Amino acid sequence: MHQSINNLNIIKSQIIEELKKLNNNEFPKIIAVSKTFPIEKIEPLLDYGHTHFGENKVQEAILKWSNVKSNNENLKLHLVGKLQTNKTKQAIKLFDYIHSLDSIKLANEISKQQKKINKKPKLFIQINIGNEQQKSGINKNELNDFYSVCKELELDVVGLMCLPPLGGDLDNYFSEMKELNNKLNLKELSMGMSDDYLIALRHSSTFVRIGTKIFGSRS
Repeated sequence: MHQSINNLNIIKSQIIEELKKLNNNEFPKIIAVSKTFPIEKIEPLLDYGHTHFGENKVQEAILKWSNVKSNNENLKLHLVGKLQTNKTKQAIKLFDYIHSLDSIKLANEISKQQKKINKKPKLFIQINIGNEQQKSGINKNELNDFYSVCKELELDVVGLMCLPPLGGDLDNYFSEMKELNNKLNLKELSMGMSDDYLIALRHSSTFVRIGTKIFGSRS
């Protein structure tokens, strides 16, 4: 068995054990974050039947996934990195989910482009949960107003996403995210990566974004 498949199965087992402790039957979607890895490294997981993959650069994803996606209708591609407004049209064409809706400007551009090509991606609003100056995301105090704008623009917002501060109280940040998500009555919650996905599960994360734990270290 290929190492990436073995790694994925270990992660699934850990998640099952954690969910048992939590008395929770909702298994999250595992996004295998394949950014920087060539398609040859990803093919064993594709052949194994894994369907959710994440990339953080639009151009890299187009080169890597365009042919693969046209031959695999079950494949779901997630943009987990920042989306520049000038790449929006290309992103909507390729990606099924965009996890980084972080500004009114981007919301307007997605609205404009999705009408042009008649395709609505599923969107996560990125929250700057730690109020970090160097990070993108909507301030939690401005979330209600921002969400109202998204609804007016007919965007398909399915949930919230965050990148919590390094070394912070993850339980606290994830708990706050769950609360914000519930207040908006959103179904999905994108949080948890290779180092903290089990903690995220305690707070009802429905999508976990795991790269190095599946594919190994990036060069």
